[in-house]
Amino acid sequence: MRTQVGIVGAGPAGLVLAHLLHLQGIESVVLEARDREYVQQRVRAGVLEQNTVDLLREAGVAERLDREGIVHHGIELRFDGEGHRIAMSDLTGGRAIWIYGQQEVVKDLIAAREAAGDPPVFEVSDVQVHDVDGDAPFITYRTVDGEDARLDCDVIAGCDGFHGICRPAVGADRLQIAEREYPFGWLGILADVAPSTDELIYAYHDRGFAMHSLRSPTLSRLYLQVDPDDDIANWPDDRIWEELHLRFEAPGWSLTEGPIIEKGITPMRSFVAAPMRRGKLFLAGDAAHIVPPTGAKGLNLAVNDVRVLAEALTAFYANGSTTGLDEYSDTCLQRVWRVQDFSTYMTTLLHRLDGDDFDAGLQRARLRYVTTSEAAARSLAENYVGLPT
Repeated sequence: MRTQVGIVGAGPAGLVLAHLLHLQGIESVVLEARDREYVQQRVRAGVLEQNTVDLLREAGVAERLDREGIVHHGIELRFDGEGHRIAMSDLTGGRAIWIYGQQEVVKDLIAAREAAGDPPVFEVSDVQVHDVDGDAPFITYRTVDGEDARLDCDVIAGCDGFHGICRPAVGADRLQIAEREYPFGWLGILADVAPSTDELIYAYHDRGFAMHSLRSPTLSRLYLQVDPDDDIANWPDDRIWEELHLRFEAPGWSLTEGPIIEKGITPMRSFVAAPMRRGKLFLAGDAAHIVPPTGAKGLNLAVNDVRVLAEALTAFYANGSTTGLDEYSDTCLQRVWRVQDFSTYMTTLLHRLDGDDFDAGLQRARLRYVTTSEAAARSLAENYVGLPT
């Protein structure tokens, strides 16, 4: 089989790239190791920044997002028992965020690929990329039926996540890795109960960070800072709710409990691999970088990568220009590091840091500043809703 762009991974990055290329008349094939049901059900990010929503609208895949997504014009920072609203839209000329689960974005994009007659190829295994330094790269894999297959292409896009095969194919001797592991993780729950808030709450507490988000008018998503090596078995539902009540406590506000239908502990890390290219192989999304979730940037950063790559490929196929492809890694990494800085800022602002009282004093001073200074609040807001591309 032959195509113009071979895409490894049917997450948001791979699917957005395939759709953007389709709109420009560029052929692609998306290969995915998991089955369709798994890909459409895995719960990951849930906050879309303004840039992502604008791109999905321009690409014609935002009909359900506009109908079912929940627009937020602010967030709340809560500390010392008081809530402080950051009026994001007022501070950024009307820019906002949308609550719309990653799995819903994936469903919309798979439907678009099916409508175009190019659905992803699911349940492939033993995927390998070859000859990425030459003029005729190709991908080999095994189909769900156990048959060996080969996909010849002009370019390969590695959108296969942190544990995928594409980043190692760049070569350890070529990659510069910058990373940081945080001494805490997030215990996340999905609860079958209406949210207790209209906008996201980020809470700083002496016992640790907590966050109240949502997935729909009837589903709440909540997080607690915990030890990354803790066992979820140590956290029965009653203990989780008790800790959430303590960390969110504020006069006149109450947290409504409900059945917990999903829970797990996720370690937190920052990771950047550079360059994001080797020859005809281009990395995008989690294959090249990981950000801590506090800034709600992972999915949005992946979408920006493939926006840049789609524009570069469009120019390449339109007039043979390689400028965009040659500059792809440097262009993306500028935003990657801007987002890493913001995500680290939010993480160190809101998490209890090793029980150090000096750090706690600094954090409270920073929280008071960002909630009383319009300039500081605007800086947070413009980064949170997404700096213009």
